[in-house]
Amino acid sequence: MAYRGYAQRTKVPVSQSKGEIESYLKKHGATGFIFGENIGQSMLVFEMRDRRLKFLVPMPTMGRGTTENKVKQETRRRYRALLLVLKAKLEAVESKIVTFDDEFLAHIIVRGNETVGEQLRNGLDAALKSGDLPPLLGPGPT
Repeated sequence: MAYRGYAQRTKVPVSQSKGEIESYLKKHGATGFIFGENIGQSMLVFEMRDRRLKFLVPMPTMGRGTTENKVKQETRRRYRALLLVLKAKLEAVESKIVTFDDEFLAHIIVRGNETVGEQLRNGLDAALKSGDLPPLLGPGPT
């Protein structure tokens, strides 16, 4: 069904993970939380540092070879992974390894409820296929 690594055996209920996510983000100044769910996807929206951020997390669904228990386990695992990602991002910002905007850029909602990442992703393949990319280490010696 899915990657079987981090938190693969977690027993932490989804509701507890959501509470931990909200509590952790609040501790770092976040406000205005929304958790939403649809078949195959969960969404977290929050405001932080004058930005509105959106995380869309693909969720498992019932299908061939899956059981209700496997779907529930994978759902619990993905919420634990989301908490881990948020902690890592905020730790990188707090440690001044990256700026807040650089670390969260793809998730910042700009217009039409789209994130920067959603807007740029559409043109990314074309840009990469064109082959018009700068050298990996920048311009050579002059």
